[in-house]
Amino acid sequence: MQVKKNPKADLNRNSGLYFVIGLTVVLFLTWRALEYKSYPKDEVVREMVQTVDDLKEDVPVTEMIKTPPPPPPPAAPEVIEVVEDTEEVEETIIESTETSQDAVIEEVIDVDDVEVGEEEEEIVVPFAVIENVPVFPGCESARGNEERKACFQEMIQKHIIKEFTYPPTALELGIQGRVFVQFVIDSKGNIGNIRMRGPDKNLEKEAHRIVASLPKMKPGEQRGRPVSVPYSIPINFVIQTP
Repeated sequence: MQVKKNPKADLNRNSGLYFVIGLTVVLFLTWRALEYKSYPKDEVVREMVQTVDDLKEDVPVTEMIKTPPPPPPPAAPEVIEVVEDTEEVEETIIESTETSQDAVIEEVIDVDDVEVGEEEEEIVVPFAVIENVPVFPGCESARGNEERKACFQEMIQKHIIKEFTYPPTALELGIQGRVFVQFVIDSKGNIGNIRMRGPDKNLEKEAHRIVASLPKMKPGEQRGRPVSVPYSIPINFVIQTP
């Protein structure tokens, strides 16, 4: 017996139509997904202010101070007497202290009596070639020029670490960098002529403060004579992130 197929039960009859409908639906959903936009919602913050209608304040009791009125001025006399001025006044004659062109100055000054001050010339010797470098407080026991140089540089580093403070403005703005500082130790051991060069004014100001706080030193000597010694050092400002 041959089995006959029902033409209405053929599943492949409308397969092309179903494929087109499914493809259209997929393309429509894909297009809507690509065109979908979302916007952030604005958060509305409402602040409530509570007011009190019955506001009672204690008014301090003040007392008025009554001051007595000032006494009346003395009354003018009824009869005014006129007194004649008979006293003679001697006039003081003021003599002029100016000299005229005809006056002759007879005072002669000898050349030997004039004192001429000698102006001392400030001698500047570089730190690298000076015979005796400046002695930092605490380096007095160092022997030899090389040991004094090493002690000087070590004490300078310790002083910078001790006095270092990062400027709050530069720290807030994230400014960092290297500031080159040059200063002079004069013939009396004082710190002066400080010059800075860096990426920011706040960093330069802090570097100036650190160098200006250096203690007084024993001045450097060249041929047994105190001289001025320039010295330069870089100060690094680095923000360390945790």
